Amino acid sequence: MRKIIVLSMISLDGVMQAPGGSREDASEGFQYGGWVAPYSDEAYKKVVKKEIQPAEYLLGRKTFEIWEGYWPEHADAWPAINDGTKYVVSGTREKSDWKNTVFLNSLSDIENLKKSTGPDIHVWGSSRLVQLLLKNDLVDQLRLKIHPLTLGNGKKLFEDGPIPAAFRLTECTVTPGGVIIASYMRAGEVRTGTVGDKKTKTITY
Repeated sequence: MRKIIVLSMISLDGVMQAPGGSREDASEGFQYGGWVAPYSDEAYKKVVKKEIQPAEYLLGRKTFEIWEGYWPEHADAWPAINDGTKYVVSGTREKSDWKNTVFLNSLSDIENLKKSTGPDIHVWGSSRLVQLLLKNDLVDQLRLKIHPLTLGNGKKLFEDGPIPAAFRLTECTVTPGGVIIASYMRAGEVRTGTVGDKKTKTITY
């Protein structure tokens, strides 16, 4: 069983749209593309360098098409993204000239991929895909970079009804710029109780 790891840059209000640049994703009138750039200090860059080590990737069509036009020409900055297998969930695309690209078209394809043998699978961007994964309990780990700003409108990480689920914090650091970088592992069901009462109960779905 392979782990599916979601790596996401988000604002305090959960927006994840177009963190890297103004041309990345201006859909639905989003005006703040490139909002992570002011926070890119040495501590931040160190984490990113660790995250872009070789892996395989699961991407939504829109994120894939943004990357498809950029990364093949910038291999020196992220060699792993060109060499690693990219699994793309799309109902409209079937082929690409970008090497090591495989297209999937259903939830069962994703489930079969997760059950297969191979390295962990990284999900970058791809807001609709992430929401699908969260709805179907397919996310094993969340690696979040929580930036100290609110953006109001924009595509959000937890926008479309993830299932109730508990996560366990496994790693956390705060950069000089105030970005909280936290890693959460899936940790069973939601537990409830009363503050001050030693008894708790687990809600099972």
